[in-house]
Amino acid sequence: MHFEQFYLGCLAHASYMLGSKGIAAVIDPQRDVDIYLQAAEKHGLEIRHIFETHLHADFVSGHKELAARTGATIYVGAQAGATFPHVDVGDGFELEFGKLHLQILETPGHTPESICLVVTDKEKSSAPWAVLTGDTLFIGDVGRPDLSGTHTAQQLAGMLYDSLRSKLLKLPDSVLVYPAHGAGSLCGRNMRAERSSTIGAERLTNYALQISGRDEFVQQLTKNLPSRPDYFLQDAEINREGAPSLADLPELPAVSAAVLHSMLEGGAVALDVRATEQFAAHHVPGSIHMALSGQFASWAGAILGLDSRPVLVADSLDQVSEARVRLARVGIESGMAYLEGGMQGWRETSFPVATLPQITVQELHDRIRAGGLRVLDVRREGEWQAGHIAGAAWWPLDRFNSALPMAGKTEAIAVHCKSGYRSAIACSLLQRAGFENVVNVVGGLDAWQQAQLPTISEAPVGA
Repeated sequence: MHFEQFYLGCLAHASYMLGSKGIAAVIDPQRDVDIYLQAAEKHGLEIRHIFETHLHADFVSGHKELAARTGATIYVGAQAGATFPHVDVGDGFELEFGKLHLQILETPGHTPESICLVVTDKEKSSAPWAVLTGDTLFIGDVGRPDLSGTHTAQQLAGMLYDSLRSKLLKLPDSVLVYPAHGAGSLCGRNMRAERSSTIGAERLTNYALQISGRDEFVQQLTKNLPSRPDYFLQDAEINREGAPSLADLPELPAVSAAVLHSMLEGGAVALDVRATEQFAAHHVPGSIHMALSGQFASWAGAILGLDSRPVLVADSLDQVSEARVRLARVGIESGMAYLEGGMQGWRETSFPVATLPQITVQELHDRIRAGGLRVLDVRREGEWQAGHIAGAAWWPLDRFNSALPMAGKTEAIAVHCKSGYRSAIACSLLQRAGFENVVNVVGGLDAWQQAQLPTISEAPVGA
């Protein structure tokens, strides 16, 4: 058996290829599908089967393009209402190719159509080897139940409880667990960083599996859910129809600094994808910063939305191309352009250049003691509750899309997150909104704790 996990860090997304006797199946493919074609060729496999564990809400899937390029059959949960050519599957559906046996478990809860795939490698054993759990069961967590337009969160949470107890937890403890997402994904709340686990380990350590009663499970799963990005429901609809091929997207046009300046005056968005250090040193005033080094696509979808038409500010054409693909992975693909010559082209004009001051955690500590500085923590609620800087205001980055922190535009504000990625995004949004005295904390709370500076724990009170 050939088994391969493909992990896409910027979406915290895991997809899979299973192969035996020259035949392969791909599970939950990402938008750009060349990696599966290359892997299949390398291992002498022909992709004949594609499974979607559900209609993904946080990214655009490549199932339609992969099927068009390989002739493979797509299999989807029967409740999906998919409009592309496919086979509906549910409990009792089985597929064999080579020495592999796949059995479908219908596991509604994260979404009504969610399925899991139980994998048996008959060359080694007649017992199940692994289960590909999609967004039903994560490592340390379970799928959030509030992403459906047809069911309430309470209804889905009840379904999820039943799916976990009557389906997945009936599998032997030795069965490996391979989910569709890892730590950082907005499809859950408490995921651990590992890329795989076992049913036994999750039975003992997964907080959601420790909840004994259905009513209590529903209550806990629907309490204090992180905000749902607006683009989630849009991506699910794109996946219901199947996205067009990336090759069909037109090339991005270049715009001059003068044209960009005019566009910005008309309300356009410049999206700076360079490293934070470069953005801090000089950037187009009012531009939004999202470095390609982090979970770029997820934050772009959440903050910009699918209807945005950003002008990319990058270091090179390779960076422009990479940003374009990553944006397409969440469905941002129309009407974009890039700044010709990047920041060098902008600086050669007479247009103003902005900067973003940055401070170390020790400088932050000294300024807090001196007074007159507002500290803004933009991490998620669970991170805040685990420990934060005394006196800091909590305003998670995913709240910025609906409301900015309550503060005076001239007030000194130091922004931090866990490592510095999200805080740099937040700083650029604050600067774009007219806040005049914003600084980014380099290294975030990780650096603060490494410097053995104090933290406290308490319920968030907002900004």
